[in-house]
Amino acid sequence: MKTVSRWDTICAGRVFINVNVNLHLQFVKLSCRIAVMPKTVLPAHQERSRQTLGRLLRATVEVLDKHGLDGATIPRIAAHAGLTPGAVYRRFPNKDALLQEVCLRALESNYRHRNELLEPERWKDKPLADLLRYVIDASLKGHAKHRGFLRALSLLTLQHPNLTFVRKCEEFEWKTFQAVSDLLLARRSEIHHPDPDSAVRLVMLVVGVAAQGVMVLPRDMKHFSRLLPDVEAHLERELPEMVLTYLRIKR
Repeated sequence: MKTVSRWDTICAGRVFINVNVNLHLQFVKLSCRIAVMPKTVLPAHQERSRQTLGRLLRATVEVLDKHGLDGATIPRIAAHAGLTPGAVYRRFPNKDALLQEVCLRALESNYRHRNELLEPERWKDKPLADLLRYVIDASLKGHAKHRGFLRALSLLTLQHPNLTFVRKCEEFEWKTFQAVSDLLLARRSEIHHPDPDSAVRLVMLVVGVAAQGVMVLPRDMKHFSRLLPDVEAHLERELPEMVLTYLRIKR
């Protein structure tokens, strides 16, 4: 029997994170909602303290988006939040603890907001083609708008040795993947592909890979210009039509 190494396990999970993390982060403003504080944060009993914590977490997201993983230093984050580095260290022992907290909160908050935006009741009277166009458009535009933060999150989960943290990230992604799949497959009568279940999941992977590979991972957005000028516009225009054709959904 083949032994699965710890590194194989990490890589398998992180492939899923790096493809699907962006399927829901795009649905909200990057520096918006902050989840209820988990145990890893010192208790904030007063409103002022809670506001300070929220400011710090939002600043961390914004600095990651602008300066990337390496550029998100504690002094820079503290300055952006209007705090001193010492104030940051009183809540978090180091940069890694802060980044883990921010990433998990972002995933949780956006997962909840995704549920609100894609509530089946909101879409029941609209064509499935409109729903798919919305999901794809939001994914592509979210990648483009927040590429710095998403790239930092991908690199953080790829490099991180803490399997507990990585698995928590995975859990949010699996839940999101399953929720969107269920939403689409609840209307399988409108999908005329012979195998709707596999087709819908393949579509989600393809959209995630396309957006991640074109809009997040390259350091320079002109990376693909020699192959296809204005690649973002082409993706936004053509990818929904390709998906609808593949799933055999009526326009």
